[in-house]
Amino acid sequence: MDPRSLGKLYVKKEDKRLWESKDFQERALKNSLCADTVNPSEYVGIYYTGGHGVLWDFPENKQLQRLAWEIYKNGGYVMSVCHGVCGLLNITDDKGTPLIKGRKITGFTKEEEILSGKYKKVPFITETEIKKKEAVFCKKFPFRRYAIHDNRFITGQNPMSGGEVAKVFLDVLENRGF
Repeated sequence: MDPRSLGKLYVKKEDKRLWESKDFQERALKNSLCADTVNPSEYVGIYYTGGHGVLWDFPENKQLQRLAWEIYKNGGYVMSVCHGVCGLLNITDDKGTPLIKGRKITGFTKEEEILSGKYKKVPFITETEIKKKEAVFCKKFPFRRYAIHDNRFITGQNPMSGGEVAKVFLDVLENRGF
């Protein structure tokens, strides 16, 4: 985890408490599962976290694409926040059509990239790439909480939006009887 992401701007006291817990350190960090070892039929959702690093890690990851497609095909949800939306770029259905085509999606905006000082340091701009896949890119004012729910996609615009994505998903699960 990069030090900037652990700063006071992004981390609340309850986040810090969870981060420092032995359970989280063991299960989520030291012993997390590899995508190719996960049985998609055991999950109702997949969440792509953000951070600039995922721009290099997610888009071409075939294991994550397969896992997300299988979860979606089984009636599950595909979620992301911030740059994590780049993990949705290359997920296609059985006919090769981008899964996000025609869907309302949000993620880190061009304006936010410029304001964060990373515009010329990243391999691509998520907003631009999402539009190329013919998704409807939705956005609000930079660095404000914003999440959008379209069908079985739940996406958040920026680091401040992770909680909003979680709230929407928890509501969905409650309405589905989980």
